[in-house]
Amino acid sequence: MSSHFEILEAEALKLTTEERARLADRLLASLSEDEEIEEAWAAEVERRIAEIEAGRAELVPSAEAIAHAHNALG
Repeated sequence: MSSHFEILEAEALKLTTEERARLADRLLASLSEDEEIEEAWAAEVERRIAEIEAGRAELVPSAEAIAHAHNALG
């Protein structure tokens, strides 16, 4: 007989990649002591994704962004 965990895991693995990512995010957030901060970061991530998908954000290659940060720090 399968445990409750094994049943839950099998059902979770049937979710789409995006749904599993959102579930993982919520589960990880539930481990945090400061839920308000986690929720704020989750909202910020969703906002940034929406900006990218809508074409309103300028994407910069990571190497360029790191070089810019190094130059800004002196």
